[in-house]
Amino acid sequence: MRHSKHNPDEDAADQLADELHRARGERRLLDADRTGTTLSVEDAYTVQERLTKLRLAEERCHVGYKLGYTSAVMRQQMGVRSPNYGPLLDDMVLRDGALAENFLQPRVEPEIGVVLAHDVTGTGWLLPELADAVETVHASLEVVDSVWHGYRFTAEQNTADGSSAAGVVLGPPLDVSPLDCHRVTVELSVNDTTLATATSAAAGGHPLNSLAWLVGALAARGQFLRKGELVITGGLTAATPLRPGATISARFGRDVTVSVRRPAHATDASAPAA
Repeated sequence: MRHSKHNPDEDAADQLADELHRARGERRLLDADRTGTTLSVEDAYTVQERLTKLRLAEERCHVGYKLGYTSAVMRQQMGVRSPNYGPLLDDMVLRDGALAENFLQPRVEPEIGVVLAHDVTGTGWLLPELADAVETVHASLEVVDSVWHGYRFTAEQNTADGSSAAGVVLGPPLDVSPLDCHRVTVELSVNDTTLATATSAAAGGHPLNSLAWLVGALAARGQFLRKGELVITGGLTAATPLRPGATISARFGRDVTVSVRRPAHATDASAPAA
């Protein structure tokens, strides 16, 4: 994309958004060494907004946001330096125990989700103020599903693709106050074998710190969070591949478990042509 950081080429942004949209629809992975190689952060969010418009034109609805790379373990796994965000659409929200079908190369992360009690605008929010803006705190699993082959991408390419947002299994509300939602223990398992443990403080030190970052990032683009929107606040462990025939589950605290399954006949999307 040949343009200045602050004046992105409209045609180039539309072209990349269209390529990302078509690739996912065709179950075709993209080579990060060939596509979108010159994106700036500003470009990436412009492309993401164009991509979201294409999706909304298919009679899908915006229901919230996902945060990416709010934990050190996720930034280390993917080689990125700072958080990002992407949109959540209505058809991305899955029921507990859902069968994950039609994904390209899915991976799963346990996360804390929050549903907002009222609009959240501007900057400079303190944690007690944000806590008052949260209606419920939820156990959740995010199903990330990058369009970039092998999850090889720059932070900008990942942002353009909506931060790999593809699915969220929304569990029940947790019996914890928003201000204390950084104290939840999490145990991630694959086929009943424990794979990783964490606490919810892994999301930026506190899930509401991640929420505060999102509020500021949206404000910088003239946007804000709305009452009733869902925000998942970032992966608490490294992302785990959801293999065909596997079930991934996460136990939050002592008695809340959320899970997702993948059909045994499922296959990953095709690799980019050589």
